[in-house]
Amino acid sequence: MNKISLRPKRKTGPVQVADFAPDSMIELRGLVKRFTNAAGEVTILKGVDLTINRGEFVSIVGKSGSGKSTLLNMVTGIDHPTEGQVVVNGTDIYTGVTESQRSKWRGKNLGIVFQFFQLLPMLTLVENVMLPMDYVDLYDFDERPQRAMELLKLVGLEKFANKLPALVSTGQQQLAAIARAMACDPPLLVADEPTGNLDTRSADTIIQLFETFVSQGKTIVMVTHDPSLTSRTHRNIIISDGELIDEAVSRSLPQLRHRHMLEFTKLVQDRLYQPHETIISRNQDVDHFFMIRKGEVEVVMQDEKKQEYVLSHLNKGEYFGEIELLRGGRSIANVRAGNKPVEAVVIPRDDFVRVMKESPITAEAIGKTVEKRLQAQKTADNFGS
Repeated sequence: MNKISLRPKRKTGPVQVADFAPDSMIELRGLVKRFTNAAGEVTILKGVDLTINRGEFVSIVGKSGSGKSTLLNMVTGIDHPTEGQVVVNGTDIYTGVTESQRSKWRGKNLGIVFQFFQLLPMLTLVENVMLPMDYVDLYDFDERPQRAMELLKLVGLEKFANKLPALVSTGQQQLAAIARAMACDPPLLVADEPTGNLDTRSADTIIQLFETFVSQGKTIVMVTHDPSLTSRTHRNIIISDGELIDEAVSRSLPQLRHRHMLEFTKLVQDRLYQPHETIISRNQDVDHFFMIRKGEVEVVMQDEKKQEYVLSHLNKGEYFGEIELLRGGRSIANVRAGNKPVEAVVIPRDDFVRVMKESPITAEAIGKTVEKRLQAQKTADNFGS
């Protein structure tokens, strides 16, 4: 891995992290951010650990004040963590690095897209796009206008290149901001509510562009409130009260309130099962709710001749054990790991039942899954007989 030097004329510079995973673009380790105001000290981020791999398109969501924008500011080097480590593209961006060095590094390695565009009003669109190249002295001087025009053409604005931002629509301003963010061909693009001020059509254009960049190997981290956008990203990371919600919980139970998701995150226990290992046996008492983090699970039944048949396959983001917990009784089927190891998280019965009573929308959604699975079992039993 090549070292990224923020001090090109000196041998010293940022810390290159030896144990940084080569496939990772971002690693946050024990990240804490505190602010002090007239009311005292407030902790915004509470020990966040997060890894985002190269080529991922990740959305970050959370209610106002949850800490999502602060988290983004840590990744971009705009703000400083109180504790913890921020590693981007193999480089610790805070240890032993001055503000000037970090600013230069950011110009070459990050593209940032803001909700309110932040275009300089006195510069034309093409001049705005050239600005990052000028700042970090990247590309030959005569090459910069040509590259800026290519980027404007990529976002469909080549005919507006010589117009001032005020003379184009808000959607076109955001497209110009994206072209500017890509000016130095950064491996990482960070966007804070990039479609927040756009109509549906313009927002779709932006996301299509992001999808194109990801297909070319870029990594994109996007803060958004729009659920129609989170469904188009590879991962949806939820932050609540400065803490990250376990992704297995949020995928399996998306109807839960964030406070309940966070409660489950603190309660879950990790379980690992080897290929074909039995997780639940038929007629066994079930005392946990299972959510699949990784791998495939088989739900297996037996016919009257004791021959096995697979009733269903469950994958990442699905769950099991809900029928027994909600309706009582013992397991109605065998559940086992598939051909590869299975990572699951489990919630104790009492906690699961309690939260279901407090979240009727989630209970209703799970109830529909129960009915669907019972009907599938009944159909399979009739077919087997």
